[in-house]
Formats: sequence, C-alpha cells, structure tokens
Amino acid sequence: MSRPDYTKSIDACAAHYGDEAEAAKNYMLEGEARAYALNNRGPIRFNEDGSLHHAIVTAYSKYGFYVFENVIGEREMADILEDIEELRSRFPIHPGAEVDAHGRPALGAGNKAPGLTWSKPLSDPLGGTEIANGRHQVKLKDLKASEGAPDAAPFILLGSLQFSEAALRIYGHPELLKVAAAINGEDFAPFNEVLFIKDAGLGAAVSWHQDGDTHWESPNFDEGIHGFNFMAQVYGSTPVNGVWVVPGTHKLGKLNIKEMVEESGSARLKGAVPIVCEPGDVVICNRQLVHGSFANAGFEPRLTINFGFHRRSSVLNVKGAGIHSPVTVYTNDVIKERSKVIGYAIDARQKKYPDEKPYQYKPFHDALENYVWDAAAKASLRDYNLLDLSI
Repeated sequence: MSRPDYTKSIDACAAHYGDEAEAAKNYMLEGEARAYALNNRGPIRFNEDGSLHHAIVTAYSKYGFYVFENVIGEREMADILEDIEELRSRFPIHPGAEVDAHGRPALGAGNKAPGLTWSKPLSDPLGGTEIANGRHQVKLKDLKASEGAPDAAPFILLGSLQFSEAALRIYGHPELLKVAAAINGEDFAPFNEVLFIKDAGLGAAVSWHQDGDTHWESPNFDEGIHGFNFMAQVYGSTPVNGVWVVPGTHKLGKLNIKEMVEESGSARLKGAVPIVCEPGDVVICNRQLVHGSFANAGFEPRLTINFGFHRRSSVLNVKGAGIHSPVTVYTNDVIKERSKVIGYAIDARQKKYPDEKPYQYKPFHDALENYVWDAAAKASLRDYNLLDLSI
C-alpha cells in the first residue's frame, strides 16, 4: 500500500515541543517506519476450516495488535459519517450542559451512566492521577492550544451504542465477531464500547498504560486474559493523532511504566510504534499491551469506534475492577444481560445489510428471535454501560 505523507502534521506537532522538537519529529518518523515494517496488516482472512488465518493469529500473538484493512466499505462509511455528524450536533454546548447548540436535550441528558467526557485541549487529563486505579503512571506533556481554542474539547463518549446506530451496526459486523470468537472462544463476552475523539489541534493525550487490572497475579495468566479492543477508524490514524504501542509487551505481565520512561530518557518510549491506518481499517489491540497517545497538535482528526471483548472465563463470577461499572461480581445473569447488545447489533446490521450473512452468537443460538432491533430495544439500551464488564 502507498504510505500517506504526514510530514506537515508531524512538523506542526513537533514544533510544540520546543527544544525537543527535532527529537519528537525523528521519533514519529522512525516509529512510523517501524510500524510499516511489521508484518501485521492486511484484510481479515480465514483458513479453509473457518478458523482465523494462521498468519494473523501468529502476528497478533507476536506484536499484540493487527491492522485489518478495508473492513468498512464506502456505503457503510457514508452511513457512519452521516451518523457521526448528527451525533455531534447533539453534544452538550459545554461540560455539564443539559442542552445542545440547537436548544434540544443534549446527548445523554438525564442518564445515570457516564456519557460524554471532556478534556482541556492538548492536555493529558489522566496521566499521573489516581483515575482508573492509577494505571496511567506518568503524565505526558501538555501542549499549548492555539488562540481561540475552547476551554474544553470532547474526549470520550462512553456507552456509545445507545447513541449511535452506525456504531451498533459495526459492533454486529459478522467477520469481526468471527475474529472475536477465534480469539476469545465462541462464548466470548462483551467489555465496553466508546468513541475516542481526537479533534485536530484539540485532542487530548492518553498517557502510557496497560488496560488490565484483575488478572495480573492469576495462576492462569497468559497473553489474552484481559481481552482486546477493536478500534474502527473513521478518519484514519497517523503518528500524530494515533495510538502508540510497545509491541510484545502484552506477554510480559504488569510493567513499571515509570521505569520504562526513565530508561527511554523521556516519555517517548523506546521501541514504540504508532498504529497507522486508513479510514475503514479496524485494529485489534490486546488490552495488556503498553499503549498511549500524544496530544493531537496536527492537522488530521481521529475518531475511533472502540469496542472490546473478553473470554467468558475471564469475567464469569469475577470481581470487577471498578473502573467502567459499579457492578461488584459478574454473575452469569449479569453477563447475559450485558450481552444482549450483541444480539441487537446483529439484528440491526441484518436490517441494514440484508444480503450479508449474519453472525450466529453461540450463547444466543436458540433465542435469536428475542433480540429484535426496534424502538423498544433502543430504549432498553439506555444506561446499558452500567453493566460494562471491567477487569
């Protein structure tokens, strides 16, 4: 594939780092070159027996992430772009507001579950804090936004499937669900779903971290015990606005990121690569991988439709980590209730794309008729993310 030229954005971003500008620029360019040198991108492929292609399984296991190219076609992308435009028109006019710019009740107004979060432009709101059990151990550099920038910019939309039918339909994508089954077993369970918003010149940083909390000391610990996230790219992902990862760290257990920063001489971790991809690509990323993103001081926006899955054994009767939901223990009933969104997503997608063979989710194999996407189903998803399966 031809490599897009992000030189102007890299130059603009690097300039924010003052005396470190040249080092920041070289880091991004060298990381981008390393990313393209990895053998971990291509279309979703399956073996003749229907299992996930061995080359994908091998590369995902080795690096902790894989870029599935051209998953979202032109028709679906047009649907997503229209949906996102309408969705953003319903955002509150500022943090805490109950109305949007048109005076209507704002997105998520009256919900009990957390919805849209905001951040100071080009800041790192999580790094060095106790948020999310203190997993963001170091703070990345806050950059200075341009004159006229708003005081706060949209950052993360939690519980996104209750707000975006386009995101719900991606969630029901049959090939992505087949990948989930291949990685986590046919009885895989949901994790959570969000939109990550990194507007050009405004998007916040997310400090280096690993997502897992619960199973680091488990006698059954392995490289996949904390699950994975799919990251569907609406506008693409660049060295400036994208997620950076340290390949292979998903196999190493819980790491001391402060020490990694000290050994690297800065927050530009040695060996890290950006997840660079085009609009319509979908990345699978292991949650145990050391990853983060820098403030988006470039010219290209990023919007990622993010949704994750677990092995059922990783969550069944397990005490939650207390980050994404208040539920204490994930019983079979909790998992079943939280999984209903999978059934609704499959039906919603089938209604939109009737020529596509729908995925058959094994836990619902004898009850799919109970999961019909209609107005009642949509209403039932309100605050569904209070049951996110956080480990």
